[in-house]
Amino acid sequence: MKKILAISGGVDSMVMLDMFRDDPSVVVAHFDHGTRPSSRDDAKFVEKVAARYGLPFFSERAELGPDASEEAARISRYEYFGRLARELDGEIYTAHHANDLIESIVINLVRGTGWRGLTPFGNVTIRRPFLEKSPVISKREIYEYAASHGIVFRQDPTNTDDKYLRNRLRMVVAELDPDVCSELLKIYHNVNNLKKTVDEVLGEILPTDRTFERAWFKNLDDEIALEILRAGLLRAGISATRPQILDFLRAIREYQSGKFFNLPGDRLIRFTKECFVL
Repeated sequence: MKKILAISGGVDSMVMLDMFRDDPSVVVAHFDHGTRPSSRDDAKFVEKVAARYGLPFFSERAELGPDASEEAARISRYEYFGRLARELDGEIYTAHHANDLIESIVINLVRGTGWRGLTPFGNVTIRRPFLEKSPVISKREIYEYAASHGIVFRQDPTNTDDKYLRNRLRMVVAELDPDVCSELLKIYHNVNNLKKTVDEVLGEILPTDRTFERAWFKNLDDEIALEILRAGLLRAGISATRPQILDFLRAIREYQSGKFFNLPGDRLIRFTKECFVL
């Protein structure tokens, strides 16, 4: 299976690339969001490094424009990497590290996350080698590696633009007490293990014919009902946000027989008096 390294040109991804440079299964992938003029230079830089290492290089450019949101950029980026992974029969590797993880946890807490928001990098289809280490690799260690190995990288000027929530919180996270960071990482690992157990249990109890009794959801605690619905939707190939699943739960409990509910991807779910099918 191919290892598809998502390389932006920043220090994190360039260190990851150097660590995997001798692996014959590696290919280099770069996505240009098209949000700033200098992004074309980033793509050329990554292509040159890949050529120097003798590694295959794949890239794509979007034209999202300077006002694109972080979410729009993330969706476009992972759509490309996911498509490439399917074409090459490979896994995506990203350079997320301990600081990224803590920042994402804090962002989710600010936004009022559910418990799954404490494991922001829980997507099992993406490998994150810096977070698979024990202990996980920090930004400081990445810079130390870059300095000791002469790694050349590019700085993304948008990383200091305070219009993005992550950038505004980055300085706050940088000032956190190390003990607080350690506790957050412990919470992440504990909740991640819990999530794996919950997903295994849900996989065993979900109806194989995708037919759900509405009565199941009448008296269930909201959080339990949401977990069942989330797992059922994913099994049906439907990815929904927590607010969307909450709306769906209300519909299950309140809609009359014969009414329809529109899920993401224009999936219409028809309710009978007793059940619905995903």
